[in-house]
Amino acid sequence: MNGKRYSAEFKSEAVRQVTERGYSVADVAGRIGVTTHSLYKWVRAARPASEEASELAKSRLENQKLRAENKRLQEERDILKKAAAYFAKNPE
Repeated sequence: MNGKRYSAEFKSEAVRQVTERGYSVADVAGRIGVTTHSLYKWVRAARPASEEASELAKSRLENQKLRAENKRLQEERDILKKAAAYFAKNPE
């Protein structure tokens, strides 16, 4: 083991080349001078974080949609309450 340390930015860029740009692990590893084992390890380590971020973004979007729907339904309910009270006073 050579014990060489790579910066987080270096690892992140290498992972991006595999995950976002579609290059193979072997191509990227050969081009940047690291072992395929190391690059696979970096990709695996990065994947859960990006999946969690994706799930969090989906949850936030769904929460935002549900809040908007809840607000709309409350407004509709309030309108129906007012209409029911009006028609109870004026049966015609």
